[in-house]
Amino acid sequence: MKTPEIITLTINPSLDKSTNFAGLIAEQKIRCEAPRYDAGGGGINVSKAIAKLGGKSTCIFTSGGSSGEMLENLIAKENLESNVIKTKNWTRENFIAFDKKSNLQYRFGFPGNPISELEKRKIIKTIAALKCNYLVISGSLNENLPTNFYQEIATIAKKNGTKVIVDTSGAPLQKVLETGIYLVKPNIGELAKLLGVEKLAEKDIEIAAKKLIDNQNAEIVVVSLGANGAILITKDEIHLIKAPKIIRKSTVGAGDSMVGGMVWALSLNKPLKEVLQWGVACGSAATMNEGTQLFKREEARQLFKDLQQ
Repeated sequence: MKTPEIITLTINPSLDKSTNFAGLIAEQKIRCEAPRYDAGGGGINVSKAIAKLGGKSTCIFTSGGSSGEMLENLIAKENLESNVIKTKNWTRENFIAFDKKSNLQYRFGFPGNPISELEKRKIIKTIAALKCNYLVISGSLNENLPTNFYQEIATIAKKNGTKVIVDTSGAPLQKVLETGIYLVKPNIGELAKLLGVEKLAEKDIEIAAKKLIDNQNAEIVVVSLGANGAILITKDEIHLIKAPKIIRKSTVGAGDSMVGGMVWALSLNKPLKEVLQWGVACGSAATMNEGTQLFKREEARQLFKDLQQ
């Protein structure tokens, strides 16, 4: 199998179950609509986003138990190239429910089951054997894995000449930045934590991001501003793209869609302003759909055109 230009890694994937209901009342049975199942997890969603744009990638992910089998079947239906690392413990499930009466969404995320030492070594061996232009490390870690696990993977990938893109949070994000990566996508709250401050105002983002760049933590810092869009900062460039005005139905997968749009554009050597425009377009388009469906290609393309005007 030919190694693709883009590889995504999902250590802690999920089988996402979503539904709708009408009215949340404590101590009463809530009648839900038939559930929808989607393959979830940061890197998997990034690969799905790339495919929606007509690009190709290989998603590496762990899979265990019947939930893992269902996850694999869902990915196969998406026609995604994949490399599955089998685990003894079951793949986790997440639950998303939308209340049609209040227009509020409830998201229940569960921790990933432990990864054994042997399975951990399989992950490392898989990464070491592959070469690509871009490796996207996205999502959470299983609770028993060390916080420097992504750092270890990034170090291996960089030795192979790969540009590492990271979208995670907390201690794993802090550790992997010590390695020095190509692109990182924190939100404004995560950026504040990286610098050891309680919060950041939007006017302070550029200075904060420049600190990461000056410290050689990352070459490109993309800060997500939620409904306000995003800002991309490098040593020499700064681009702010405001989010388009749309009706938002769900935020599930919006961040992953943004990363997918950006890495797809990077792989096509698009200018960094266009890279950010594609990211904001895909992330915004994802919020226009209910549940865990990510975005529709035609909606993302239309939003991208709108952002260029």
